[in-house]
Amino acid sequence: MEALTAAAADDGAFVVELPYPPSVNHYWRRVGDRTLISREGRKFRKRVCARLARRTAEPMSGRVAVHVTAHPPDRRRRDLDNAMKALLDALGHGGVYEDDGQIDRLEIERGSVVPGGKVVVRITSMEATN
Repeated sequence: MEALTAAAADDGAFVVELPYPPSVNHYWRRVGDRTLISREGRKFRKRVCARLARRTAEPMSGRVAVHVTAHPPDRRRRDLDNAMKALLDALGHGGVYEDDGQIDRLEIERGSVVPGGKVVVRITSMEATN
């Protein structure tokens, strides 16, 4: 797999390339009367957190805008929004922002197919854009 990248853009946005997230259908698991994050979901979150561990900035505070370009791993039909819960939770858990409840604008677009899949995420402060 190619190296994943992260950078601060000229406009102050945080841009990161991450693995393609699991579908919401594979993110949750029922155990008795409890609902837990699945093994696949925990593995994804761990990969994202490891990728973000070198980030030295404090978590973004205030309202944020998130733009995601999702590059699926193959040509199978899939709903773009099904992968967002795992991704947005992992970004918060990895310290990019305090909580995914800060997101006031969320844009998702489908990119080209990439073997293994990936997402390119761009996060900007809404205060900076107002």
